[in-house]
Amino acid sequence: MNTRRIETYDTTLRDGTQARYINVSVEDKLALTRKLDEFGIDFIEGGMPGSNPKDEQFFQRVRELKLHHAKICAFGSTARDPEAVATDDNLNRLLASGAPVVTIFGKTWHFHSRESLGLTDDQNERLIFESVSFLAQAGREVFFDAEHFFDGWKDNPAFALRMLQAAERGGATRLILCDTNGGSLPDEVTRMTQEVVAAVRTRVGIHAHNDGELAVANSLAAMDAGAMQVQGTINGIGERCGNANLCSIIPNGILKRGWNMGPANGNLHRLTALSHFFDEVTNQVPDHRSPFVGQSAFAHKGGIHVSSVLKDARMYEHIAPELVGNERDVIISELSGRSNILYMARKFGMDLGDDRKFSADFVQRIKTLEHEGFQFDGAEASFQLMLLAELGRFIPYFKITYAKVNDSFSHDGTRYAESVLKVQVGNEFEHTAADGNGPVNALDKALRKALSRFYPRLNDVHLLDYKVRVLDGHDGTSANVRVLIESGDGEDIWSTVGVSPDIIEASLGALSDSINYKIYKDQESRKES
Repeated sequence: MNTRRIETYDTTLRDGTQARYINVSVEDKLALTRKLDEFGIDFIEGGMPGSNPKDEQFFQRVRELKLHHAKICAFGSTARDPEAVATDDNLNRLLASGAPVVTIFGKTWHFHSRESLGLTDDQNERLIFESVSFLAQAGREVFFDAEHFFDGWKDNPAFALRMLQAAERGGATRLILCDTNGGSLPDEVTRMTQEVVAAVRTRVGIHAHNDGELAVANSLAAMDAGAMQVQGTINGIGERCGNANLCSIIPNGILKRGWNMGPANGNLHRLTALSHFFDEVTNQVPDHRSPFVGQSAFAHKGGIHVSSVLKDARMYEHIAPELVGNERDVIISELSGRSNILYMARKFGMDLGDDRKFSADFVQRIKTLEHEGFQFDGAEASFQLMLLAELGRFIPYFKITYAKVNDSFSHDGTRYAESVLKVQVGNEFEHTAADGNGPVNALDKALRKALSRFYPRLNDVHLLDYKVRVLDGHDGTSANVRVLIESGDGEDIWSTVGVSPDIIEASLGALSDSINYKIYKDQESRKES
């Protein structure tokens, strides 16, 4: 391992919450803090004391947490007036937060200092020096965020360096170079970071934004050039286009560069879980295309790819997914080959052996169904039932012989939906009805009501998600629709699909697969026990 120790600094709770559609409570922030600490992040920026009641409450309550590794940081700006640093409200609120580390930002772009603050060079230098010195003398470790540093260095490198050196003289223990507008390129970041590292004694860090889709690349470039601290957010959330994504930086640093990133090295296998936890708490839909942690990061669809992966996954995977807590996936689609079918069969515990004719026939059936509108890459339960049926290992547990749905609503918003079903189980028939919040909900309730006498554990099943897509929209109202349903029973989650020109029939097909899968799963579980 590389002997260089790279510090990790998470600003999700501050910079990340400035992202559009992100809103978290104090309890959320405390839960996220615990997760970051468990993972091994070195510094956690909690917010801006004094900017809002939520952040003030966070800094009060975070003291109650028994953190194992991370240090809490409070974030703010330099004082407003170099003549009144000791009485500056912002600086005193930073001290009152009780955070052991304080990160303050100051202007290092001559244009910004002159036009935004109206300060002379001497005044801006003094403002930075006095602010850092005031906090350091109060016993806090101080990190200085050089705002707009790279733009400032391009504009006037002498001014930018002078401001960094002012923070250094004041007692800052880290000088963080910020690509605040996110417009720098990796070669620029490399050159400027090298020049700064050569000119100062204090450790340098990098804080990159993603406006040019280069935040991760710029962060890695800065560390290659000598930066010892990297700042970013989980999943790259943040202002505008986001911040540098720690979920990409950390595995690249550890696996590709061999850097020592502290406890995170030993917890890298928890990275995917950490990413998904943050999405869950912040109520975001996980980006399945995210490198390292996304559901599609190690997914293979093309038959040639899958054939190679079955022989040696290194042919189409830059790392083993297990290293970051992810898993390999093979997608069944019209692009599938025999290898896709073999892989999925093994995943479900089935050995197809060398039955090439079966595999070829089944692949052709998949392609035909996908041409009709079926989609199995998001409906593995339907695919598994179909494969089992082809192998003669599964026969549907029930048959719907009659279905009727009434759905009505009035001008005042009142809505009523009722489903009537006749279901055959063996030689017995159940005739049931149920109302619901819309026709699909009524169908779901009626079907489980009809089957609950035969399969009581169906009461555990809940409909988690329902998606409809109109296929071949040029056909208008006669177009096929595809319905994808996600179901769960408290232990597992599975997805099924139905296709028909009739949305009710498509929904009923997906619901039937969902219920059949639950019954099959329970019966197989009983056999194993």
